[in-house]
Amino acid sequence: ASPVWIFTMNSQPKKSSPFNVLLAVIIAAAVCLLIVILCIYFSGIRYLKLSTSDGGTVKYFGKVDSDGNLSNGKLYYSDGITADVDGAKGTITYSNGDIYTGSITGLGKDGVGTLAYANGDIYEGDFKNNSIEGYGIFTFANGDRYEGNFVAGAKEGEGTYTWSDGSVYIGEFSANRKNGHGKYTWSDGSVYDGEYVNDVKEGTGTFVFTNGDKYVGDFKDDVRTGYGTYTWANGEIYEGEFLNNKLHGEGKYTWPSGRVYTGYFENGVIVRATETEGVTSVTE
Repeated sequence: ASPVWIFTMNSQPKKSSPFNVLLAVIIAAAVCLLIVILCIYFSGIRYLKLSTSDGGTVKYFGKVDSDGNLSNGKLYYSDGITADVDGAKGTITYSNGDIYTGSITGLGKDGVGTLAYANGDIYEGDFKNNSIEGYGIFTFANGDRYEGNFVAGAKEGEGTYTWSDGSVYIGEFSANRKNGHGKYTWSDGSVYDGEYVNDVKEGTGTFVFTNGDKYVGDFKDDVRTGYGTYTWANGEIYEGEFLNNKLHGEGKYTWPSGRVYTGYFENGVIVRATETEGVTSVTE
């Protein structure tokens, strides 16, 4: 008879290796993470990092609406300041105490709004890319007021600055300073109408004093320097060179009587004369 071969099977299941268990855990975690990310995404929650028009950076974490505008979340600025955004109310509340109320589109402050600073300053006007940009009114806590154009938060272009004492400047600004042509009226009534460079009188201009005196000519470093004409309220006239607000150099001095002196002045004093008729010095 032929031999009978009998085979038996081991009924015990084969144990999984540690590697397979780890791989299964990783896959399950990845699936869960993907589900969480998709839930967060479709709920409108975003993490954004963008640059502002003034050269800074800002991060945002929170909800955005269907148009991509900030809705409800938190802003993180590069200088450490944070801000809570409430798109429904149109407010951005900063950790330093500043409060913005107005249009919130894109990165944040964009459109027309009001920014109330913690120190009492208030800006009302245009914003762009989270920065003051366009036309607006800035009222300072000390009573000063600027109305005009802004670029990246700085006064730029045509504007009017009114000081708390009543003095007024109307003219051109650049980089937050008086630059270009402008008219400055002091609270005492004196007026300068002319050129400015970095907040000082520089170039040609006209200065009218409260006592009636008038100067028309060159300025440098905020003083009369160069060539000009000074007319006194009593009718006397000097036309010639100036240095540091004084008659200095070649010039012509005319009295109301018609008498004329032509010669050289030094620090307001005649040092050489063509015809003096007994005059030894002339001061302003």
